[in-house]
Amino acid sequence: MTWDEIWPLLIEAAGDTAVMVGWSTLFTVAFGLPLGVALVVLDRGGLAPAPAVKSVLGVIVNVGRSLPFIVLMIAIIPFTRLVVGTTIGTAAVVVPLTVGAVPFFARLVETALREVGTDVVQAAQAMGAGRTTIVRKVLLPEALPGLVAGLTVTVVALIGYSAMAGTVGGGGLGDLAVRYGYQRFETLVMIVTVVLLIVIVQLIQSLGDLVARRLSHK
Repeated sequence: MTWDEIWPLLIEAAGDTAVMVGWSTLFTVAFGLPLGVALVVLDRGGLAPAPAVKSVLGVIVNVGRSLPFIVLMIAIIPFTRLVVGTTIGTAAVVVPLTVGAVPFFARLVETALREVGTDVVQAAQAMGAGRTTIVRKVLLPEALPGLVAGLTVTVVALIGYSAMAGTVGGGGLGDLAVRYGYQRFETLVMIVTVVLLIVIVQLIQSLGDLVARRLSHK
């Protein structure tokens, strides 16, 4: 293949990857952030202790994290079809991407929140702040650098997952690498795809590290 033939394919595949990762990141934060907060708040000594509920959530998170993505993607095919009406294509991949990333991100949120000093929380409680206020105005702001770092790691993982989804017709850069680089023995396409994925990951990681450092210095 010539460069004139590769570029349109590469641009389309990169766009599909951006859509998959973008939407799944949005849904991952929407579900994973509250889940991570719950793991901290409901724990023993938390703002609203409920050890039994926390244990159940912990088991669910651990099960979700223990499944390899390719296995998870196949296991939830009925759920994916129920949600988006298909199991192939960019929209369909967003479902397993989100399901796989939510428990991963939730644990990172939990870790970041646990790094917030207990003295800060106790000071807020002494001033009469309620649990919701403490979470919104103390825990989350104080843990923001760690949350950004965790989100960066999650986005990088989602890029890897999305490339893996290409092996089952998920679209994106992974699909391009499989269909042209592997099945058609187009070595140049494979090399360009790999290089592009590396560049994207490096840019996202650098940007995330920069934002986290800026926030930690405030």
